[in-house]
Amino acid sequence: MGEINKQRLVRAAAGARKQAVAPYSKFRVGAALLTSSGEIIGGANVESASYGLTCCAERVALFKALTGGRKKFVAVAVVARCDGGPMPCGACRQLLAEYAPDATVLVVDSRAPAKAREFSVRELLPLAFVIP
Repeated sequence: MGEINKQRLVRAAAGARKQAVAPYSKFRVGAALLTSSGEIIGGANVESASYGLTCCAERVALFKALTGGRKKFVAVAVVARCDGGPMPCGACRQLLAEYAPDATVLVVDSRAPAKAREFSVRELLPLAFVIP
């Protein structure tokens, strides 16, 4: 994945972050998913008073992409204001392992957008549960 694509993806995730609905935690997260055709789909976290119903930015982006007919993904960027950037939770890692197993995951602190940490989905969830 080229440097220009990384920067573009991180910018899209930072833009998506502005749409976060986080009235309880105030922790705003944006994600941007890059398809194999070069399209970028953004998502932001949405909180509920019943915290278990909250949905992470990564899953929002993935669900939008999948329900829009996209099936092949190259990368996902996740941006929030926190040291080292926001690591995907277990649920997000599982869904990425199922639907974007070959994707690169960029994790970015919104205060340092040029310093993305890069992981593979397999690094984040080794030996994932998937149905062949």
